[in-house]
Amino acid sequence: MKVLLTGATGFVGRGILETFAAIPGLRLAVAVRSRLPGEFPGVEVHSIDGLNATQDWASALAGVDVVVHAAARVHVMRETAGDPLAEFRAVNVEGTLNLARQAAAAGVRRFIFISSIKVNGESTPPGRPFHAEDRPAPA
Repeated sequence: MKVLLTGATGFVGRGILETFAAIPGLRLAVAVRSRLPGEFPGVEVHSIDGLNATQDWASALAGVDVVVHAAARVHVMRETAGDPLAEFRAVNVEGTLNLARQAAAAGVRRFIFISSIKVNGESTPPGRPFHAEDRPAPA
């Protein structure tokens, strides 16, 4: 089985990368904008411009059975975008849709989309955690 992992340089993605890289027989590819955090022999690395609506994923998706999508625009500490909400949507919505559509067209059988608790919003009433049944309210 061949897996393509996005977001391998991020907090969650790096943990997935380390776990998957240790699985014997698993063919692992990663799509990154920058260098991998460490040495991972046997991992196929695809450099991408970014998670956006125009990225061509054809080479990264070649022969892939499963996409594990952990890439996203998160935690911008020094925001420089004129319209931060539009930037988040361009990456996290349009970029993800582009990847998912190309994965489907390439015959990828599974698309695992990892998000975060932030999809539910900024806070809950005191003493009440988020639940799976809650309506998403990311913005």
